[in-house]
Amino acid sequence: LVVVDDIALPFGTLRLRPGGGDGGHNGLANISQVLGTKQYARLRFGIGGDYPRGRQVSYVLGPWTEDEEKILPEKLAVAADIIKSFALAGLEKTMNLYNKK
Repeated sequence: LVVVDDIALPFGTLRLRPGGGDGGHNGLANISQVLGTKQYARLRFGIGGDYPRGRQVSYVLGPWTEDEEKILPEKLAVAADIIKSFALAGLEKTMNLYNKK
């Protein structure tokens, strides 16, 4: 299971997927290249995409906003629950439990 930030999802959105493309994410592209496949489970953690053009790196590596900091502990707890469920119950059951929320 790979846990990855995703600017294509609103902040705090969590999605578990069995595989897929890298969507321009350098980390996922590298993992796919090393593994020789795009079929590996990934938990996408939405960080939003509210950044000026050309400032993606600064946005992704920058500080959380005050509003994000308030929501972050709850979202991290849910992400931890998803990871535990993935390990104990498997991908399909975990996707059914959490992707609908």
